[in-house]
Amino acid sequence: MAWRRERQTEASLDTARDGRRPTGDDLDYAIVKLLEVDGRKAFSEIAHELNVSEGTIRNRVGRMKEAGVLRIVAIADPAATEYQTSVMLGLKVAQGHTPQQVAARLEKEAFVVYILWVAGRFDLVVEVVCDQQEHLLEFLEAEFHSAEDLAAIEVMPGLRNFKNQFLLKRIWATPKET
Repeated sequence: MAWRRERQTEASLDTARDGRRPTGDDLDYAIVKLLEVDGRKAFSEIAHELNVSEGTIRNRVGRMKEAGVLRIVAIADPAATEYQTSVMLGLKVAQGHTPQQVAARLEKEAFVVYILWVAGRFDLVVEVVCDQQEHLLEFLEAEFHSAEDLAAIEVMPGLRNFKNQFLLKRIWATPKET
């Protein structure tokens, strides 16, 4: 796929520094899509696939990382590892406490893999994965059922996983085909 432009206007990524969301462009979007598949893919391979120079890819990735738009991380899939037990927890935060406080306490726990502040019946949705049912029960008792910062907890054990895909939220629109 050939790209019409190899240079990006500075405005699209520099806006992150002044608090507004960067928009990115079609080339940024294509780079991120390739890195989602393989975060260790060589810049030279990405450049070849996108028909631009390796320096362009290096500069784009550097700018996106600097702007906070892109982080390249390893994601372990609990379904493909040794974990045998997974639960989603609906948490109602106790009066006098905040969702941020509870999340800060829980984010340090290795069994906690996901924390989302939500609106509705719960304040937080938390995913917990453990290697054994016994470890899960001990963890729930120690960190949730006796916690003073929680008013209510609903434990929703996973029965069957139909889809498990890590998705990056797009801060720019899907590019139009050229």
